[in-house]
Parts: sequence; C-alpha cells; structure tokens
Amino acid sequence: MDVAQHVEDRSPRGIAAAVSRLVRSGDLRPGDRLPTVRRLAAELGVSPATVSGAWQALAAVGLVASRGRAGTVVLPEPASWLPPRYRDLAAGGRSDGVPARPTAAPPAPAPRPGPPLDLSAGTPDPALLPPLGRALARVAAATPAAGTGSYLGTPVVEPLERLLRASWPFTPQRVTVVDGAVDAMSRTLEQLAGFGDRVVVEDPSFPPIFDLCDQLGLERVPVPLDRQGLRPDALEAALRTGAEVVVLQPRAHNPTGVSMTSTRAREIAAVVRRHLAATPGAGLTIVEDDHSGEIASSADVSLGSHLPDRVVHVRSYSKSHGPDLRIAAVGGPAAVLDRVVARRMLGPGWTSRLLQHVLADLLDDGDALAAVAQARRTYYARQRALSTALATHGIEVQPGDGINLWVPVADEATALVRLAAAGIRVAPGAPFRATTGPDPAAGAERGGAGHVRVTVGALAGGPDEVTRVATALALAAGA
Repeated sequence: MDVAQHVEDRSPRGIAAAVSRLVRSGDLRPGDRLPTVRRLAAELGVSPATVSGAWQALAAVGLVASRGRAGTVVLPEPASWLPPRYRDLAAGGRSDGVPARPTAAPPAPAPRPGPPLDLSAGTPDPALLPPLGRALARVAAATPAAGTGSYLGTPVVEPLERLLRASWPFTPQRVTVVDGAVDAMSRTLEQLAGFGDRVVVEDPSFPPIFDLCDQLGLERVPVPLDRQGLRPDALEAALRTGAEVVVLQPRAHNPTGVSMTSTRAREIAAVVRRHLAATPGAGLTIVEDDHSGEIASSADVSLGSHLPDRVVHVRSYSKSHGPDLRIAAVGGPAAVLDRVVARRMLGPGWTSRLLQHVLADLLDDGDALAAVAQARRTYYARQRALSTALATHGIEVQPGDGINLWVPVADEATALVRLAAAGIRVAPGAPFRATTGPDPAAGAERGGAGHVRVTVGALAGGPDEVTRVATALALAAGA
C-alpha cells in the first residue's frame, strides 16, 4: 500500500486522517505494517517529526501500535476476536462491516421489505431443539454439586461413551468428547500436521477450516465436490502433492448440503489404498466433520467403515441438541485420540461432565429423541419447500441435507445488497471457497460468478415466508 499517494494534507493531522480513512475503507487491514517514519517523510517531503506526530495521534486513538523493530502496524478492529472468515460471514463479506459495493445496478427493485429475517447464521432453529428442563432436573438430582472425583479421571462419562459407541458408524479404538466440532477439528489437526504441511480440503467448505489451516501454517490443497461428495479423481491428484491429512464433511456438507454416498465412500477408500500402496510409510489420516449429526436425513456414511485405522470421525451435537451444550464426540485411532486427550489435559482438561450427563440423558430419553426426529423432518421439508419455490422463478437448486442451501447468483455483492434491501440477510459465498477468483461451482450459465448460503433451517414462518424469500432470492440472483 502506497500511503503517500493518499495524503493530501501533509500536516500531522492530515497524515493521520489519510491513514484513518485507509483503515476504515479496508485498504489497510489489521496487521498491515505502515511505512517507516523516515521513508514516509522522504516520500512526502516533510520532516520525520511530522510523520512521527501523525503516528502518535493514530496510536492515541487505538488505530495503530508500534512494534519496535517490527514497525508500526494497524491494530485489529473491535470484532477481530473473530477469525478472518468468521468475520467476513458476520459482516456480510466485508471485515469492516460495510456491505460490498455491487458491480452492477439491480435491474429491478427488491420486493417490499417484510420483517427482518436473518438466514445467514447457520445455526439451528431454537424452537426445534429438545427441551432441557427434565434432563437438567434428573442430572441435578443425581449430581447435586458440580464436583469431580479427580482432575485425572477419564474424559468421557460411562453412559455417554456407551451410547456413542453403540451409534458410531465404525468401531473406533478410542472415543472422547470435546467442546464442539471446531474444537475437535482444531485439536486433531494440531496433532496430525505441522507448519508447512499440506492438507486436502473441500472446495467449497466451512470457512473456519480454512482459518484453522492458516493459523497452523498449513498449505491447503483444494478438491472439488460433485453431488456424491469429494471427487475421487481430484483427490488422487491432491494426494500426489504429498498431503497427509484429508478434511471432509461426510453429510449435510456446509454450504452445499451434499452427502457422501456409500458408493463414493468405497471409491475414495480405493483411492486412499492405492496411494498408500504407492507411498510406503505415508501417514495419511482422514478427518470427518459430521457437524449436523442427528438432524441429517442422509445415512451416516463414514470412510472409517473401510479404513478404521486412518479415520478420525467427529460428530457434533450442536445442531441437534443445542450449540450451547458445546459437545462434539470424536472417535478414531488410539494413536491420534490419545494425543488429543493428553493435549487437552494441559488446557481445559475435560468437557463438563455435568453437560455430558445431560447429553447422555437426552440421547436416551424418548421425548428428546422424538423432538430431534421432528427437527430432522422439519429441516428436510424446509429444504424442499424453498428449492421448489425457487424453481418457479427459474432457479434450479438441488436440495441437499441439513439446514443450508447453496444458491447460485450472478454477482455476490449485488445479491447481498438486494437481499438486505428486502430485509433478508444471507451469507456471502466467498468465505466458503478455498480459492480466490470466480466461483468454479457457479457454472457457466452464470459465468462462474458466485453463490450465497441460505440457512433454510431458520425458515420458520410457513409458506408465505418461503414465497417471500424465494422471490427476493430470485431478484437478488439476477434471474
């Protein structure tokens, strides 16, 4: 960034104002290094004291900070506790919270705004989660205080481990629980890969997976999907790059809704076996993120059925039983899981045993099981209702599984602005893509332009709401 060319007033106040504008516009981002005092002074033809005064003014209001020999850097904005792609999702595609400018003017006005409707969050409908009251009461009666017999006790309570093993898609050597699916993915990747290693990821995929790879210094190797899951031919090519970890979502893929078929699982397993035969000593591990778990309508297909010693399977209970329970189960090889558990002992230690007992109660209670089954049917119906409504506007979207729908649009920025005008918020597609540039999954008929992710699980308003959203999406998509 050439800061000097943006400075009109060369006083300390003017220089500070110019940098402030660059920060607010997003041209200078958190962590960016500003020019040295001497360099900018020379470029502007002012004294170093003038530039130093500007830097001091910016530091006084919390926009920049001096890092000594590392220079002066732009400080994070208040929302920077969110990782980069989470921040993009929260801000509608721009980390500064300002909607991206559309590349073309809308050809028609958006429909008249109704009540504000947030379909961007990817969270379950709270009304479809099983009530906690009776489970909490039963657990509290059996465990009056939040005590524990030992800080070194087993990480999983026996009733929950028994239920998990009985429902697991393959026989795991070890089962543990952690604080949600992203926690599971993070801790597993930390044990499997080191700085500079290559990791195969789906394209598109869940944005925090990309953030995790970036945080750990891992090189992402993107592999596209089709309607049956990860493409075997592309995976075979990706493995030849030397990647030793594959991260995939076996069902209710976020954002596309794709679920891996049993046939595709056999094909991928065959690819892995060929790769292992051709690469003696390869340490390939597959990490499966079954984030929608119990509310997914598709079968629980896992590569662990074919490669049990090579698969770490993660099942989250956030979508089915509540995000605030913060529980995901992890099952797989002892060589990986024992290291994950050992590392957690130097941090949180264990996931609350009280909450584990609550989940075990819910997994064994008839009313809770019925509530989850009803949620599964409801999400399935909402997927199909919006897909059918979109088809009446000429937008053919293959309904998937889970709570999200991946809708093609001619231009993402334009679509977001149009939908916001209609009182509807969706997630931009860009953070879900492993690569930059045009969205290859958008298809030639839309110029490879883009997608938006719509959380259909939040469409609780019935047919009228579905019609309103479909109409707004059709106008926003440029159909």
